[in-house]
Order: sequence, then C-alpha cells, then structure tokens
Amino acid sequence: MNELKRKAGVLLHPTSLPGKYGIGTLGKAAFAFVDKLEAAHVSLWQILPLGPTGFGDSPYAARSTFAGNELLIDLETLYLDDLLDITDLVGKSFETERVDYGRAREFKMPLLRKAARKFLKSPTEEYAAFCSDKAWWLDDYALYSVLVEEYNDSRWFLVWPEELRKRDEAALAGVRKEKAEEIEIVRVLQYFFFSQWNALKKYANEHGVEIIGDIPIFVAPDSVDAWTNAKLLKLDEECRQEASSGVPPDAFSATGQLWGNPLYRWEEHEKTGFAWWISRLRETLKMCDIVRIDHFRGFAACWEVPAGEDTAINGKWVPAPGQKLLDAFKGALGDNLPIIAEDLGVITEDVEALRDGNGLPGMKILQFAFGFDDDGEFDTTNAYLPHNVEKSSVMYTGTHDNNTTLGWYRSLGDKDKDYVRRYLETDDGGIVYKMIRAVLSSTAAYAIIPVQDVLGLDENARMNVPSTCGTSNWSWKMSSEMLADENNFSGLKYYIDLYGRKSEHNPL
Repeated sequence: MNELKRKAGVLLHPTSLPGKYGIGTLGKAAFAFVDKLEAAHVSLWQILPLGPTGFGDSPYAARSTFAGNELLIDLETLYLDDLLDITDLVGKSFETERVDYGRAREFKMPLLRKAARKFLKSPTEEYAAFCSDKAWWLDDYALYSVLVEEYNDSRWFLVWPEELRKRDEAALAGVRKEKAEEIEIVRVLQYFFFSQWNALKKYANEHGVEIIGDIPIFVAPDSVDAWTNAKLLKLDEECRQEASSGVPPDAFSATGQLWGNPLYRWEEHEKTGFAWWISRLRETLKMCDIVRIDHFRGFAACWEVPAGEDTAINGKWVPAPGQKLLDAFKGALGDNLPIIAEDLGVITEDVEALRDGNGLPGMKILQFAFGFDDDGEFDTTNAYLPHNVEKSSVMYTGTHDNNTTLGWYRSLGDKDKDYVRRYLETDDGGIVYKMIRAVLSSTAAYAIIPVQDVLGLDENARMNVPSTCGTSNWSWKMSSEMLADENNFSGLKYYIDLYGRKSEHNPL
C-alpha cells in the first residue's frame, strides 16, 4: 500500500444489521448504516467474509470463497423488482434478538427460489453476462450446492458417491442434466446477491465509505473450493486430508488449536503461477476496496498437524512461499496492494519481514496492550500501547474474535483494571469511550472500532469465541432502535474530528 491517510472505520458484518426475517441483509438497513457512517465522518466499513456459510455458520468456514451468502439477499428488494408478491412478506416478519440462521433459512430459501423461478421466465442480458463472466466458479458452485441438497451433507469427501467425490465427468454431466433447473436457480440467487451487494458498495463509495473485506487464508474442507481444487491441497487419492491446519501450543492453550482446514500444496500453486490465489484476491477486490488477509503468518509458514491427531501438539512449521506469492499478486494486480495483514499472535521475524518488505500494514489491538514486565511493573514497551504503535498500522479496540471492550474490562483482575484506568485516566464508567479515544488518537493510520463498542455493549454482544462452536457465535444482531438512535454515533464523530480522521467526503 502507499502511505496511508488517517481514517476511522467501524467493524460490522452485514448479518448483524437489523433484519425482519432473522438475519441482516443488503437492504434498507444496510443503506441506513452507510448513512450513519457518513454522518459520523467514518470512511471505512470493515466486514467479515461474505461467502455462504455451512455448519456453525462461521464466515471463516464458507462453502465457497467466490460465492456470496444467499441469506444476505434482501427480500423486500426482490418484491420491489416484482419478483415476489406482497402476500409473501406482509405479516410474515420476525425481527429476532439474535441472528437465527435456521429460521432464516427455513423462511427465506423457499421465497428466494420462488423469486428465481419468476426471474427465469424473463431472464435479462445482464444475467447472461453475469453467468458468462463468473462461469469459471459459478458453474461448479451451483452444481456443488445442488449436490449438498441431494445428499443432505456438504462433506463431499465422506458422504458423496465415489464418482462424484472424484469428479468423474460422466457422473457430473448426468447430474447437470437431471438437476438443470435447480442448478440454474443457484446461479440466479448468486446474481441476486451480487446485484444487491454491488449496489450497496456503489452507494457506500459514493458516500465516502470504503469497504474492507476479508480473506480467510484457508478454505473449509467441506467447500466447493476443496472439491474442485483437490490437487492444490494436501488430500490423498481418496480425497481425505493428509494434514490439518492449526496453531501450536501457547500461553492460551496447552494443546494448541486444531482448525481442521486442509493445507496447501504450495509447489502445485507455484506451477500455475499462483493462479487460484490471484483469482481469489482479484475477485475479492472487485467486491471490496481493501482486503484483510486472515492469518497472514501462514504465508510465511503454516502449522501442519498430521491426519488423525486430536490436538495440535504434534504439528510442525512448514514453510510457505510468501514472497513468491506476493510477487505474483503484484505482477497481476499492481505493486500497490490494498492488503491489511492480520499479524496477531506470536509473529516471527520472517513474518515481519514479509509484511514490512511489501509495505503492508499490520494490526494492533488495544485490549492486548496492558501487560506487566518480569518485575510486575507496567510494561510500557508493549507494541500495542498507543504511544508505541507504528504509523503504518491498523488499530482496533478489539476484533470480532475479542470480547467487547466493556465485557473485556469486566473480566480483568483488579491489578489489570488499575493499569487500564491509570493509562486512560478514567474511572470504570468511562472505560469504553476512553479506549475508543485512545485508538482514534493513536498514530496508527487506520483506527477501526467494532460497532458493539461504539454502542457501549457488554459481553452479551460478543461476535465470536475462537475455537468454540457455541450457538451464540456469529449471531449478534443490532436492533432497529440502535441503528435509528441519532445519539449512538455522536461521540464517535466527535473523536474522529478531534483527532484528524474526518473523511475527505466530509471536509467541514
């Protein structure tokens, strides 16, 4: 990236927007949220991956790295496009307190398919162009989605018949012929998603707001990406994983973390000039203005755990061709890569060299800043303290994986709380907005605040607890009242203006 200008952002995934049918969408509330950001002089909206989610509904375990999540499609927009009837929606709304993925699917998917069937009676030239342009991933995704429904299981490597698992062309052709209508409906739903997303992004950009997207470094084992790119992954001849991704034991876990994703055969990627990765980044940058790469350290080396292990203890670091990959990105997309490197955790010198040598900003989390040295004194050298943060950084109070700032503070011991209060010069009641102030006043070029902190919410609003599959993960949702309240973003606007982060779209 070129030298970054001072900007302020808010972190909120679209699923967490207010929604009448169990989940946030790309409809009115999303546009209203952009209006709120513009009014508060916010110029960055960070989201999580937009792919269709599977078991557990984690956006970091999507069933496709290129497709969009059909549940984000706005039904009211389809009604306005004359693809649904008023009776489909009137009296049917249910604005749940949290995202209810199961109920949302049960209600929305039949209506989405109904709208798709009506659309196919008079398909447009724009739809034909979309299908042609995206065919290289869309056709496989549509087929995959239909097979997931057919076998009621996305685990293609365990449940599907061998001829489909191994992609026998005759078998695939048979399914395409037999399930032609269902496959076409999946294509239409992707057209709906991208049409609505592109309209929202255009509106955001026109109102001075850039979108920060997100690329998980690994793909899910039960994804179309793994099914169609088996040669690029460490899978055996029966399509079973030879190894799993994770992280080694550390202070937070004596057994490490076993994530379960298949690892890359980097030598196979290199033979193609990293074509799949280039396509992945290119397509994401069509949807977003800036991209955060999750687990960036995996471009330097990955923690590889042999198949059959129950923990990550017996893994090993396996080098990855980070600089060759980044050079390939630059060759295809230009030297000024709009990438944010998620470099949290134990980061080694080779990872820092890869990040800094390519001019990529890293991440700093204020919740990680308050530690003690070996003598029990305040560790004023902590790299996450605002006075130590490099200008070429993106600073947060916390991320989607952290507790909310209020929940985090409440969980601290007395000594830690005392340090936080002293550093921020506040009492318990002022912690959240003094934390926000510290981030916005820091020298970091970008300062991004989760919307839960903007709203001053407690631990019940936490988005995710890593390495767990609890029903509360990924389900926090903003209420309509929170979005409508004119006062909720006023304090944020004050600090944005005070510390020189006002959007260029709002010069006054």
